[in-house]
Amino acid sequence: MSIEAEAMDEISKKWGWFLAIGIILVILGMIGIGATFALTLTTVTFFGFLIVIAGVFQLIDAFRQKGWSLIGNILIALLYGAVGYTMITNPMLASATLTLFIAWALIAIGIIRIVVAFRMKGAPGWIWTLIAGIAAIVLGIMILNNWPESGLWVIGMFVAIELIFNGWGLIMLGLAAKKMHKGDIRL
Repeated sequence: MSIEAEAMDEISKKWGWFLAIGIILVILGMIGIGATFALTLTTVTFFGFLIVIAGVFQLIDAFRQKGWSLIGNILIALLYGAVGYTMITNPMLASATLTLFIAWALIAIGIIRIVVAFRMKGAPGWIWTLIAGIAAIVLGIMILNNWPESGLWVIGMFVAIELIFNGWGLIMLGLAAKKMHKGDIRL
């Protein structure tokens, strides 16, 4: 039996868990859509705590180093600490800054996708890469046009959408695994 077949066999035995987790994630995502401001601040604050923890470990590691790397690692640890502290104590500033970065990243990604699309012109599906590039640029511009207010909801909206898509993916996996478990589908 192949690794994929073994994995699907294992999944088919636990299809209910995948279905339940998927439903929970979709519900949490829908709640998140309705509370994007709170989800944005929560996400940024949580991320800030992660960065502070990373800074602590970087500082511990710094004192295990010898020579010039000690100073560099201490500076990195202090930077982690400062950024994390700022994100925790001022999540609105952090979310606005991150949202600005996201908007410009979307525009840059869109430009790259358009260039790639025109280089692929004539290949099957090249138009979808072009459309994806245009969509990324439009989304980036929309975020910039509403910035800094967009910083209050963009991150939360992205997290909520990810929860919904991940949830639907798990629901579909669970339902397919249920059919497999019942013997309706064979590998």
